[in-house]
Amino acid sequence: MEQKILSLAAEKKSDALQRYLQTVKDAELVNLITKHAVSGKEHGALLRGIFKGSPCSEESAVRRRVAIYKHCIELVESGDLQREVAAEIVGLLMLEVHHMPASSLLELSNLFLDAVKAGNLSSGKSLELFPNLMKAVSSQETLVYGNGELTGDECKKQIINSLCSSRWDPKCVIFLTSMFRDVLLSTEELQFVVEKVLRLLSKVDLQEMPPLVYQLLLLSAKGSKKNILEGVISVFNELDHQLMVEEKNEDSLDLIDATLPKEQLRQVEGTIILHIVFAIKFDQDLGRELVKTAQHGDSSKFLCPFSVALLLSVSRIQRFEKQVFDFLKSTILKGFKDFQFQQGSKFLRDLVPQPFCVSTMLLEIVKNSVFGWDHVTQGLVELGFLLMDSYGPKVLPGAKVSETTLGSPGQQASQLGSRILLETFKGSSSKLTSTFDHLYQLPFTTVLGLLKALQPLLKINVSVRDNVILVLRKAMFASQIDARKSAVAGFLLLLKNFKVLGSLSSSQCSQAIGASQVLVDVHTRYNSAANEAFCLEILGCLRRCLSQQEDIRRILYEGFYDVIRRNSQLARPILHTLVAQLKKYYEPEPDLLPPLKLERCITAQKEQIILQEPLAHLLSSIHCCLSWYKQRSSLLQEKGMDEDDDEEYMTCQQEIDEILESITRRMTKCDLEEFELDKSADFSLSSGVGMKNYNYAVLVMGICEVLIEYNYSTADFSKSKFEDILGIFKCYSKLVDILKDKSAKGKSAGSGKAYRSLLSMGFVSTLLTALFRDSTKVHEESLGVLRSSLDFMRYAVNIALQKIQQLKDTGVTDGPDGQNSDRMFHCVCEITRVLMWRYTSIPCAAEETGKKDKGKNISLLCLESLVQIFQTIQLHYQPKISQFLAALDEEDEREAGDINVLEKSTSLITQFQRSLTNQLSSGEDEFNSKEAVLLVSVLSTLYRFLEPSSQQFVQMLSWTVKICKETDLEDVQFCKGIMTLLFNMHSLFKSPVSLLRELSQDIHGHLGDIDQDIEVEKQSHFRIVNVKTAAPTVTLLVLGQAAKVLDEVDWLITKLKVQLSSEKLPAEGDTQATDPREPVEKAIILQLGTLLTACHELVQTALPAGSCMDTLLKELTKMYTVLTSVVKYYLQVCTSHAAKIPNRFEKLVKLSGSHLTPQCYAFITYAQSIQSESMSGEKKKKEEVAGISTAKILRDTKPIPNLIFAIEKYEELLIKLSKKSKVNLMQYMKLSTSRDFRINVASLDAALKEKDSDEENEASNEQSVSEQNETQEPKKKRRKK
Repeated sequence: MEQKILSLAAEKKSDALQRYLQTVKDAELVNLITKHAVSGKEHGALLRGIFKGSPCSEESAVRRRVAIYKHCIELVESGDLQREVAAEIVGLLMLEVHHMPASSLLELSNLFLDAVKAGNLSSGKSLELFPNLMKAVSSQETLVYGNGELTGDECKKQIINSLCSSRWDPKCVIFLTSMFRDVLLSTEELQFVVEKVLRLLSKVDLQEMPPLVYQLLLLSAKGSKKNILEGVISVFNELDHQLMVEEKNEDSLDLIDATLPKEQLRQVEGTIILHIVFAIKFDQDLGRELVKTAQHGDSSKFLCPFSVALLLSVSRIQRFEKQVFDFLKSTILKGFKDFQFQQGSKFLRDLVPQPFCVSTMLLEIVKNSVFGWDHVTQGLVELGFLLMDSYGPKVLPGAKVSETTLGSPGQQASQLGSRILLETFKGSSSKLTSTFDHLYQLPFTTVLGLLKALQPLLKINVSVRDNVILVLRKAMFASQIDARKSAVAGFLLLLKNFKVLGSLSSSQCSQAIGASQVLVDVHTRYNSAANEAFCLEILGCLRRCLSQQEDIRRILYEGFYDVIRRNSQLARPILHTLVAQLKKYYEPEPDLLPPLKLERCITAQKEQIILQEPLAHLLSSIHCCLSWYKQRSSLLQEKGMDEDDDEEYMTCQQEIDEILESITRRMTKCDLEEFELDKSADFSLSSGVGMKNYNYAVLVMGICEVLIEYNYSTADFSKSKFEDILGIFKCYSKLVDILKDKSAKGKSAGSGKAYRSLLSMGFVSTLLTALFRDSTKVHEESLGVLRSSLDFMRYAVNIALQKIQQLKDTGVTDGPDGQNSDRMFHCVCEITRVLMWRYTSIPCAAEETGKKDKGKNISLLCLESLVQIFQTIQLHYQPKISQFLAALDEEDEREAGDINVLEKSTSLITQFQRSLTNQLSSGEDEFNSKEAVLLVSVLSTLYRFLEPSSQQFVQMLSWTVKICKETDLEDVQFCKGIMTLLFNMHSLFKSPVSLLRELSQDIHGHLGDIDQDIEVEKQSHFRIVNVKTAAPTVTLLVLGQAAKVLDEVDWLITKLKVQLSSEKLPAEGDTQATDPREPVEKAIILQLGTLLTACHELVQTALPAGSCMDTLLKELTKMYTVLTSVVKYYLQVCTSHAAKIPNRFEKLVKLSGSHLTPQCYAFITYAQSIQSESMSGEKKKKEEVAGISTAKILRDTKPIPNLIFAIEKYEELLIKLSKKSKVNLMQYMKLSTSRDFRINVASLDAALKEKDSDEENEASNEQSVSEQNETQEPKKKRRKK
């Protein structure tokens, strides 16, 4: 049979072929086709012959064609055919489909629909026919579809709609998505298809996701790029969230419940990111759509670990690099700002859910990058450096960082950058090599942080460590001083981390060790010989630094102490090195004064005299190293672990003690003249002599402090030693007084450079404890020597204050253990305990009685120190607050973990509340303003220890409100402090708008009305507000809070606009749907309404010219700007959602029209009159002042036009909203007064009355003159000049 068909087809005998095929049954043809297709022989020719003999003009032939099509589709999907055979069959079917009649096309279309619904598409090969089928359908003029007729295009739409509405088997999704690439789709059809596939993306197996996303990306060439990108990101965001929930609950989940294998998911995500980046390289529009979606979409929905990882990967494409990093940088900073903004306001926290933490998200990406995401790692490293570079501190190392900067969004972003780098390098050490090549070009602080972070890696990775050593050696000889400082710090860090167990002699230390000798196999647990050689080599390098600049030597001296503590076997060579350096400046003759050769410590550099040798730091290093080593030896002796100290070391120790004793003895005998210093000498830095004298003075002061600490540590409460200490302190005090005196007289001693004490924090803690708390009878006589000097006790507290201030500002202190956070915390706890006892035991008032001392009150200094301590704990030791509070209570022996922080904080707060209450009840004569202000500062920090939702917080807030309501003091500083505390606490409890309204009424009552004829009823909600404090203090605080409220409202409006733009339109007739934005809208309008009534009071207040008036005008402008934003929002609502504006908004507009706008114009008139008076007053003084600057006039008059513009913009948009909403909102607004020409009726009446009275006076004067002229000669008239 097959031969007959093939021969007839080959002979081109169509009629004979048609007649023959009519005699053959369809079943026989089907079997024949199956036989040839499976064998792979002559199947193509057979099919062509059958189609040739089955013309579409005959009904039986059409039925035969349809039967063949159905069978071939089943055959192709069966999987029994070879790939080439199946492809050829489908190709033949595609060629013939356009000849099929309309009814057959619909029949075949239904065949595919049924196959999809039944899930019978095992290979999906037959789906290649469907696009041609749809093209053939759409080319038909009309088709009978159902009970009616449709055009070809409409019929195609119906088929695609049916296909996408039916259930797809997950295994068919990839085939179907690939098929739609070749189907001609309209925009709506494409969107329908994309939405269908995206819904199924989360349901397919993980391993099926990459190919499906790949097909979607190919489909994006047709359009719907935004939908595809957002959909893919949304799916993986949901999967990441599901995985996070499973990991959180992994303890409570059974293994069967865990549905997401983490490693597989991360590998799938990495593959898909690669697919998208590859697609963007070929289709730049897809990349532009991704960046656009990120920049203008709802960040709360778009940002997730997957999307950010995708962006970081896309950043490798040069065209998108800047856009991506700019977006990420701004988003990270905005995230921190929003979080901080929200945390500071209970009002916002109640309305808006807490956003996803940016830091957590980025660090999660770093963790994920270990699963083969190399394409993401490069972007992470660049982002880390970019954050550090953009938001890192721009101050010098060790310089002060303000409290606002510390913990600010910028600083948090910088810290995040460093954490990203640290975690990335931990996971991928190979990325470090290129970074090290530029190490010495980085700022000193950055290098220090990087090396500290790499400590664990340096111990286990030989190549990394060798690379670091080579770079540090290069840096040691670099021309930039920062590079050499980095080298010294780096080498010291290495010395601390490579332990030496055996003892080292100084002779060993002096040996030159070559690089070839230092081959440390750090993979073994411990290699003493290698570490010893390594450390000796480094010490040899560091010894060269003793001839370099003062900064480098100082870093070396301060670092040696930390090295000895961590690597005690290096103590002897280090001490030998330091003593050898000291001998260069030490005068060995026991009777010669001074004991040190200061002239060798300075050097001339061009016209400047600079310090070359920080001799005091050298002495301090020797004392600290020796003191620590002695303590260690004594502890080992107590434990029976005595070390065999060699004779060489004992000789060195004895020599150091003798040198320091000799220096002490001679320093007590020295006058200032011995150091070529005198009271009348020049100490300015503008001349060579002054620079020399200043450097000498600083050196001597530092040496005195080191000797004080040394003698105290070796005194063992000896009276004679303590007398020596006072003798040294006397020398120190003289120099301090001279420098203060020169500075006070404007001779700029040291150009205001603050001298930093060399006393260690540990010694300060020990000294204060001895001075104030040591009640041991045996020590009483010796300590009495030190206690007899008020100046010395004041000095001790002052140094504690200075050290704590430095710790707060920089996070570290000078001296030993200054960078050891735990040790500093321990010292702070001890100092706090002593200062608390001193302040509470001897109040300021008691100390002042009968004292005629010119220095600061010690109790007041203690209180000032406590302020700094509490702020330091809040800034740097937040996780250790429980330990801190436990350390303050000596009687409580509980562990820190058992301490109730709330209870202890409340107890501490109560002590200071009691002190402040006593101050306020003491009467104005005994009221100490400084102490009261400091007490408020203490409370302003301690309230942060309380949970805002706790009852204790509410009690403290109530107490603060009571103080403000009942205290009638005219102390401006106290008023500012207590009001700031009130506002800060109130914001954490609830919105302060009602508070602002009451305060505004008080201000209005005390300052009067802008209309002098109106007498304002004095309301006294808060007695702290009085004539002296109302302006500018309270007014500026109120306006500052008003600005904060407006910022919060504006922030909420922005959130609402983003939420509105991402919302889907409600279905027609759906009136039951709840509006998720309604609670926020209601809160916004309530806030603005209450704030508007507060502004209503202030805008009628007779404020003085200056800051109060200018600030009020600016805040009124901001108020109208925010009102305009609300109007714009409702315009967007009416335009996109065809919704009605709520009644509450209408009431707000009415309130603004009746209570604000008219008063604003009256206030503008008042402000202009006040400004003109002040300007005329300045014109009268033009003999003293050359004239009024144009800039000042412009600055004073600019707020008024800005306010007028804001009002008019608000009214303009109200008109638009009225038209859009069909609600006449302008009925509540009065017409604005013209500024170009206006008549003030009251002023005009007053001027006319004055003119009438002048005319009457002139008439009477003329009459009297005429009567006089009759008897006297007329006087000569003066000319008007």
